[in-house]
Amino acid sequence: MTTDDLSAPLGQDRPRKRRYRLPFTAPQAIAGLFGLFLVVFLGFAIFNQNPMGGEPLAKVSYDPAKLPAETAANPASANPTAPKEAAKEPAAGQQTVTIIDGSSGARQSVIVGGGAETPAAADAPPAMIAGVNPKLLESSRYGMIPVVADGLKSFRAYAAGGDAERAVAAKKPVVAIVISGLGVGAAKTADAITKLPGAVTLAFTPYGSDPGKLVERARAQKHEVLLQVPMEPFDYPDNDPGPQTLLTTLSAEQNVDRLAWHMSRFQGYVGIANFMGSRFVATDTAMQPIVKEAAKRGLAWLDDGSAPRSVAGVIAEGQSMPYAKADVGIDTVPTPAEIDRALARLETLAKERGAAVGVASALPISIERIGTWAKQLEGRGIALVPLTTAMLKPKSS
Repeated sequence: MTTDDLSAPLGQDRPRKRRYRLPFTAPQAIAGLFGLFLVVFLGFAIFNQNPMGGEPLAKVSYDPAKLPAETAANPASANPTAPKEAAKEPAAGQQTVTIIDGSSGARQSVIVGGGAETPAAADAPPAMIAGVNPKLLESSRYGMIPVVADGLKSFRAYAAGGDAERAVAAKKPVVAIVISGLGVGAAKTADAITKLPGAVTLAFTPYGSDPGKLVERARAQKHEVLLQVPMEPFDYPDNDPGPQTLLTTLSAEQNVDRLAWHMSRFQGYVGIANFMGSRFVATDTAMQPIVKEAAKRGLAWLDDGSAPRSVAGVIAEGQSMPYAKADVGIDTVPTPAEIDRALARLETLAKERGAAVGVASALPISIERIGTWAKQLEGRGIALVPLTTAMLKPKSS
């Protein structure tokens, strides 16, 4: 009690001075500011329509009067790195698929057309490849696809081995090597084309941005070429081979139509190989029309050997078409020791049967080990031959 309190009139309390207090605490203020920032950020991310958001930008100033006449007339030539033509928008029934190269991380955007369900035409058909016989092609709604003409078939016309090579191969065991999964990833495809002997057969998927150019390079280096067609695996759609995959749930007409799309992506191949497809190749009703269509068009068939219950061999035999099944997956375990062991297994099978077929991917270690092995093969009395040569050579029991 103070002296002021003693002198104050009884019954009259002097009001105390009120201190100003904020309606919220410091932690509440911090939380509120953080929440406001989060709301603004989410709103910007959701409603911002800038397709180049997050991309690096550069501003360049120039005076058109100081540019050369040619550049002023054609501004696009001022930037040598600019694309030569505007990006194509997918048409109705088409979709843009981004394919990522697993080794380099490079991205490629590919426009693909609709299947049998959509009448829209696919992307413009690829240009003709040098060395392709136009008589062995016919027009489809997707582009040019193989056809038999005057008894001549693509299997014979584009086979890499000649009569002389076949005569030599008839006298000794032979091994054929197929490198699969090419066309997506220019670097690994270029390595397979340039670093492996011409007797190695190259199998291309239809999804590269310009598979025709890569196939043309491969054939110029004397490589035989196969078309890999994506087919339904058991764990589809969790494991999806890609657009226009042949499916057991589609009708025969729809799958044959999808096959035509794949066959139109490039020309000059000797046959077809399955790309995945563990369920599809084991389903007789699905495989029958596809193998028959390939036989009708003068093509061979390679089963990559990944599906033990595949019916491709039985159907191909009924169509009297050239056929082979891979005996060994060379880089199933992609280590130098295991690859060398698989190649040795191929040699043993070739000596026992007269011919053996191995399949590998375009991994750098696979290309390096196969290239080294191929240089030593002739000294062991075994010939490395294109796939068609191994298909035509009878196997001993």
